[in-house]
Amino acid sequence: MTYSPAEMMATVAARELRDGEVVFVGIGLPNLACNLARATHAPRLVLIYESGAVGAEPERLPVSIGDPSLVTGSLMVCGMADVFQFLLQNGRIEVGFLGGAQIDRFGNINTTVVGSYQHPTVRLPGSGGAAEIAIHARRTIVISRLSRRAFPEAVDFITSPGHRMRGRTRSELGMPGAGPVRVITDKGILEADEDTGELVLASLYPGVTADEVRAAVGWPLRCRGTALGVEPPGEPELRLLREVLDPDGLYLRS
Repeated sequence: MTYSPAEMMATVAARELRDGEVVFVGIGLPNLACNLARATHAPRLVLIYESGAVGAEPERLPVSIGDPSLVTGSLMVCGMADVFQFLLQNGRIEVGFLGGAQIDRFGNINTTVVGSYQHPTVRLPGSGGAAEIAIHARRTIVISRLSRRAFPEAVDFITSPGHRMRGRTRSELGMPGAGPVRVITDKGILEADEDTGELVLASLYPGVTADEVRAAVGWPLRCRGTALGVEPPGEPELRLLREVLDPDGLYLRS
């Protein structure tokens, strides 16, 4: 079956999740991925949204973190401060999903400004809870489409820390979480090298070459041995995405 880049990314992200995990999830493709995982192989996935919905089971696709659909059937509804202090900073979030305008060689994410902070070319939405998620989640998964503009060698501003920041490592800065272990793109999967923290090419999607991925990043991208192939979405996954989770194409067509 044919599939879109967005459907491939949502499916690959869903496969990263294990049954019973506690996931800090945002709106968009991460939300689709989490609900796809729960509808297939991870029915006991616990979804937590920044707005305070804990154990949310939305009956329809939420359009924002404040969507009322997140409240119905949730285990608890609390304040944002409680989510961050008692769950995230307390080490109870196993997986955090992030995206960004820029992602660099060491997994640092920029959602603050493009250009200098004092005189930016573009002012972005800012951190929200992304900095705390990148620091405290036991592991972080990033979803972003590849381009040289989105994947520079160094971000213009570090909003969410990766594995090495201005020459210092996560452990040197006392960050408890593992940081971005995988970056799921529209062409393949990048993984953080265990020794250096540098993002390397780990897997390729069907029909994509390593040179195509290298051409879309701003640093000499290394390959982890032979890049593995990734199984495309199957008919059951595509049916769930198109007919159940996002029938109006709110995120799959964006």
